Amino acid sequence: MKKFASIILGITLSMMMFAGCSKAPVETAPAEEAASTEAAAPEAKAETETAPKSDVKLTFMSSMVGVPSEALEQACKDFTAETGIAVEYSAPGANYEELMKTKMASQDLPDLWNTHGWSVARYSEYLRPINDQPFAKDIVDSIKPLITDADGQMYVLPSDVDLAGIVYNIDVMDKSGVKVDDIKTWADFEAACEKIKAAGFTPVHIGGKDNWTIGQYFDWVAPSFYITNESKNYRDAFKDGSFDWKNWEEICAMLDKWNKAGYLNVDALTSDYITGAKALGEGKVGFEFYGNYAITEALGAFPDAKLGMMPVPAKDASDQPTLIGGERLATGVWKDSPHMDEALQLLNYLARPEVCAKLATANGTPAGLKGVESDTGIIKPFYEKYANVKTFPYFDREYLPSGMWDDLCITGANVLSKQEGAIRDAAKHMETSFKDKFSQK
Repeated sequence: MKKFASIILGITLSMMMFAGCSKAPVETAPAEEAASTEAAAPEAKAETETAPKSDVKLTFMSSMVGVPSEALEQACKDFTAETGIAVEYSAPGANYEELMKTKMASQDLPDLWNTHGWSVARYSEYLRPINDQPFAKDIVDSIKPLITDADGQMYVLPSDVDLAGIVYNIDVMDKSGVKVDDIKTWADFEAACEKIKAAGFTPVHIGGKDNWTIGQYFDWVAPSFYITNESKNYRDAFKDGSFDWKNWEEICAMLDKWNKAGYLNVDALTSDYITGAKALGEGKVGFEFYGNYAITEALGAFPDAKLGMMPVPAKDASDQPTLIGGERLATGVWKDSPHMDEALQLLNYLARPEVCAKLATANGTPAGLKGVESDTGIIKPFYEKYANVKTFPYFDREYLPSGMWDDLCITGANVLSKQEGAIRDAAKHMETSFKDKFSQK
C-alpha cells in the first residue's frame, strides 16, 4: 500500500509540474498576441485611411485649359484623398470637341465631362438630369434658362456663370492714348487699334494654333451685326433657317481688314492662347477676344498687371455695346455611367461651397450657386460697372446648329491666311454647313 501510495503521489506531482510548465504559455500567449495586435493596429489603421476605399476609377474629361484646368484637376485629387475614389482627369485642349464627338458616336463617354456651353443642345441626350440633386435648388437664376430644356430638366452643375466682354491691358491703353469708355462701335474700336499700333503694341491677339481662339472672334462680333439691335436683327432668320449668308461676308471682311492693317499679331495662325494671355499680362497686347479667364491666366504670370474688361462694341451708332453670357465651367454625368453613385458623389463634391468658390475664382467669374462667393479680383469693379449692360448668349450656342463651332474656326483660319476668295468661300461654307445641320436638327 505504501508502495502504491508513493507511485500515486509521484504521478500526481509529475502532473502538477507538467501543468505548471504548461500554464505559462497558456497565460502569456494571449498577452503576447494582444501586444502584437496593439503594435500592428496603428499601421493597419493607416492603411485603411490611405488605401482606396473603392476599386472604382471615374473618368473626367474637361474642356478647361490653363489655371481653370489646374483648379479642377486639384479638386478631383482632393476628392480622391477624401473618398478613396480615383479620378482619371484629362484636359485635351483644342482636341476636346473632336474627341467628344467620337465618344458620342461610339456611345463610350466619360463618367463626367464639361459641356462648354452645350449642356442642352448637344449633350442633354447623353446626360443624367440633375434636378433631384441637393445643389439644384441653389443654381443662380441667371444661368438656369441656359441649362434647362423645354421639359424643365437641367443637366449640369454650373460652377460659375460666364459673363464676358473684351479684355484689355490698362497700361497699353494709357500709353496709347486710348479711352476705353469712348469705344462704342467697331469704328471706334478700329480707331483705338490704330493708336495702339502706332504706340508700338499689338492691338489684338489671336492664338490660332488653338483654333477656338479664332472662333471666339465670330462669337464676340456676330451678335453685334445680326442679333443685338432691337430695331433690325436676324434672330428669327437664324431660328427658322432663312438667314441670307451673303451677309456673313461683313464680319469676315472686318477680320481680313484688321489682319491686313496690322491690328493682329503676325503669328495669329501659329501662336496659342496661353502665349496670348501672357502677352496681355506683360503689356505687349491691347485687346483679346477671350473671356475673363484670360485675365486670371495673365495674372498668374504677371501678378502686377493692370487689366480690365469692356463690353463688345456695337456695329454702329444705332445700337449699344453688349456683354456675352453663358456656361463656362459646367459639369454633367453620363446617364449610362457604370459608376453612377460615385460620379454623382464627385459632382456634389464640386458643388460644395468652398470647392465651387475655388473653381469660379480660377475662372475669374461669379459662382453659379447661390450663397457662394468667388473672388473675381480685379474684374469685380467691371462687373459692377457694367451690371446694367444688355447681355446676350454666345452666338453659336443660341443661333447655330450643334457642330458649327468647327466651321467658325476653320473658315476664320482661311480668312487669316489671306487666301484669295476666302471671304466669299467662308460665307458659302457656313451656308452649306448651316443648311445641312439645320435640316438634321
